Amino acid sequence: MLKDDDWCFACGQSNPHGLQLTDFAFDGEYYSVQFTAARHHQGWMDITHGGIVATLLDEVMTRLLWEQGHNVATAELTVRYHQAAPVGGRMQARSWLVASKRRYFQTAAELLLSDGSVVASAQAKFLIPRDEYEGDS
Repeated sequence: MLKDDDWCFACGQSNPHGLQLTDFAFDGEYYSVQFTAARHHQGWMDITHGGIVATLLDEVMTRLLWEQGHNVATAELTVRYHQAAPVGGRMQARSWLVASKRRYFQTAAELLLSDGSVVASAQAKFLIPRDEYEGDS
């Protein structure tokens, strides 16, 4: 069973080492979150680590489904990096649903700089674990 103990690296408020994302929003089309990378999130000097970028994208896609009442696990995540994400720059990760069928969901997301340019884009597949799925098999 998937359980939340508030220690998620991305959104857990009890995790002092995590991203502690809280600024989530849904506008009817996109589910999004705002984030400003700090120096301790960097890889190369003044550039946000690619793993943090991937985490933001994964989290905003997972939360889109969670907000719709689906406890899902990421089955596959593909990230394409378009440009560097500057440390200290405000960014927005946003996601949308592409397809769904029973326990399976496909989503897409992008991480945008404040000028609207795309830092990275992602596609992911999610599954509701068998022991949590209540629909047809």
